[in-house]
Amino acid sequence: MTILHVSAECYPAAKVGGMGDVVGALPKYLNARGATAMVVMPWYQNEFFTTHSFETVYSGRFRMHATHSYQVLRLQNSKLGFDLHAVRIPGLLEQPDPYGYDNDADRFIAFQTAVAGWLNTWKTLPDVVHCHDHHTGLLPFFFAHAFAFNRLMHLPTVFTVHNGSYQGWINWEKDYLLPAYDHQHRGLLEWSHAINSLAAAIKCCWRFTTVSPSYLEELWNEPVLGKLFRDEAAKGQGILNGIDDEVWNPQTDPLLKARYDEESVAEGKRINKEYVCGQFQLSADKPLVVFIGRLVAEKGADLLADSFYRMTRETDGGFSFLVLGSGLPDQERGLRELHAALPGQFNCYIGYNEALSHLLYGAADFLLMPSRTEPCGLNQLYALRYGTIPIVRSVGGLKDTVIDFGDPGGFGIRFEQPSVDDICHSLRRARQLYAQTARLEALRPYMMKFDHSWNEAAGNYLALYRTLGGI
Repeated sequence: MTILHVSAECYPAAKVGGMGDVVGALPKYLNARGATAMVVMPWYQNEFFTTHSFETVYSGRFRMHATHSYQVLRLQNSKLGFDLHAVRIPGLLEQPDPYGYDNDADRFIAFQTAVAGWLNTWKTLPDVVHCHDHHTGLLPFFFAHAFAFNRLMHLPTVFTVHNGSYQGWINWEKDYLLPAYDHQHRGLLEWSHAINSLAAAIKCCWRFTTVSPSYLEELWNEPVLGKLFRDEAAKGQGILNGIDDEVWNPQTDPLLKARYDEESVAEGKRINKEYVCGQFQLSADKPLVVFIGRLVAEKGADLLADSFYRMTRETDGGFSFLVLGSGLPDQERGLRELHAALPGQFNCYIGYNEALSHLLYGAADFLLMPSRTEPCGLNQLYALRYGTIPIVRSVGGLKDTVIDFGDPGGFGIRFEQPSVDDICHSLRRARQLYAQTARLEALRPYMMKFDHSWNEAAGNYLALYRTLGGI
């Protein structure tokens, strides 16, 4: 079985969020199960693409507002566990970052048009094209209804919703940029008087998945597309993401100050914690609570400063708090101001630092995730792998993967509302747990033994693929 994954991100080539990790791991695990999975993504002007060797496997042209030439490049000597392809469109798709440009709509229409054009030349088509998030959401429509791609009409498509909040809205004024299509099917592109790439994908794909079972149900009440998700529910399936347990393994992780396993977790975490606290001028004698992620309201980042300030005052400096992330300027500024107000008790690293994130999982006692929405969440799975207690809001994949330590078989801390009050209550419980040394030391190896690798998820995806046309 041959599966082509189409995505705007793929770790380690380009990663903004969890989707990059997923697309960088799932194909490898599919291949380990006997499939032939590969990835195609945009070519970006970043360190990965400029320092690795690629060979051209296809050159083509298409017309949008002008005629564009493009190349499909394949990574040479790949050690990723799958073939990685990149679409390079000079003058249009060469920016250093995946998103954030005024012409993002044009860029991703061009990317999808190029991918469809390349696929149209394959002698033997793949068994499945697996599209990821709205940046690839027009492809199922192109295959079914664009005149130039009639050969792809019966090509099975799976679409994964990594985050339904981002939908790829495109003004109808840009309709002329799409490959020519039968306009009697125009309604498949539309939602609320505009082109909505996510809506088009859900309408046109053969099957769609979400990255956790709970998130599938939550999308039924999504403010904009909830009705569509309910109407198309028969096509949907929630498959919980996994993690790459070769990359995220405290026994072998080269980014840790001290490596450890279930038996040596207490000593290993002590060494890593002392190192991290020394680097950030924090006390290693207190419970270390970290937040790792985007500093946006969706992740509950706007609640961090008030929560940390309140708990520091309430407990007379009874915690060490550390934040790693970047995002909205107001959030970044507020955390810098908090550092000035609470020296020695709170610190932050503003920016993206993959190496530091590994070290924080190895050092922290608790990981805080006060998310308003969390389709799956990978951070809590990394935390479990490293023996770090997750403190999470009961939403999406967090609800599916974390059991409160007060419940049978529990190991984490869950709360219901994205509020300062609920966060502070959870931190009080964390402090009480931290004081129960024997219980804490029993929970750490217990969590580390959970198998959250991609093995099970890859099997679930293969089973889904096989339902499409009797593959």
